Amino acid sequence: MRFTRTTAQQDMAESLRALLADVGGTALARAWSDGDAAPWWRCWARLGELGACGVAVPGEFGGLGLGAVETAVCLEEFGYAGLPGPVVETVAVAPALLAGSADQHRLPELAAGRAVLAVAFDELVPRALDADVAAATYRCAGTRVLRADPVGAPERSVDPVRRLWALGAAGTAVAGARPAAAFDAGVLGCAAQLLGAGRRLLDDSVRHVRDRHQFGRPVGSFQAVKHHLADVALRLEFARPLLHGACLSRDAGAGHAARDASAAKLAAAEAAHLAARTALQVHGAIGYTAEHPLHLWTLKATALRAAWGDPAWHRRRIADALAAGSTADIGTRS
Repeated sequence: MRFTRTTAQQDMAESLRALLADVGGTALARAWSDGDAAPWWRCWARLGELGACGVAVPGEFGGLGLGAVETAVCLEEFGYAGLPGPVVETVAVAPALLAGSADQHRLPELAAGRAVLAVAFDELVPRALDADVAAATYRCAGTRVLRADPVGAPERSVDPVRRLWALGAAGTAVAGARPAAAFDAGVLGCAAQLLGAGRRLLDDSVRHVRDRHQFGRPVGSFQAVKHHLADVALRLEFARPLLHGACLSRDAGAGHAARDASAAKLAAAEAAHLAARTALQVHGAIGYTAEHPLHLWTLKATALRAAWGDPAWHRRRIADALAAGSTADIGTRS
């Protein structure tokens, strides 16, 4: 089984990387954090023109109708750029939640990049991300899905660009919505974001140790530094095929798709966490300052590690699946 990107998928990633580099991910994140959403919306509209916002939206609703692998490719690049906002909820969760439901009429505006959606799940995602900018907010309570409004004031995440909103207990039920499928779409989307953030942390660290000199030599020439960065690179490279395989399991409708999603999220979360710790170590004191761009990616990796189920929860889900006899290979149909 092929666990690497096709030429088309790689071309998609490179196009998104070029666009996001052009709009300036750091400046975009800082503006969003300061309450200025206008630059973000301009970027989101351009992503909509490329088809990235509707990559998983069925073709009859104006999307590309592609699979989980292509969705992960997009979200990995969003994570690499540090793109704020409810991107996982809009790109990955909304098509899985709303296709075939009473609210599927919202999908065209999501695919076009004209709107975003916010979602909360009572058990593991109790707050809706950036619900104040969403065209609709949904609360998934077990097997029920409600259109529920945000209440109170937003709560601050450890990541300053994330605003978390509680949703009201009352709301209108949405017939035909699929919360279980939507949750695992969010898990895979978060794993892709983490992989992208981890890659960005590694790339920034490598650039820093090449430029910074001590004792008349680049810091990156010291063997201990090389070993730390090599460990990060290995973790990220091991996480990538797990994510790809989990996406294939989801697209195939495999019975072990939930187990595979947890494996991908766990591997990506731990890889990004190691990348953040190593980046702080090799950058030194400057990496701890809020003014340095590293600050954005380390805090994002920390927040995403706990989002959509923390590592302990995903370990339990994997263990429960294995104990129940789920031993099929990741990425297979059986």
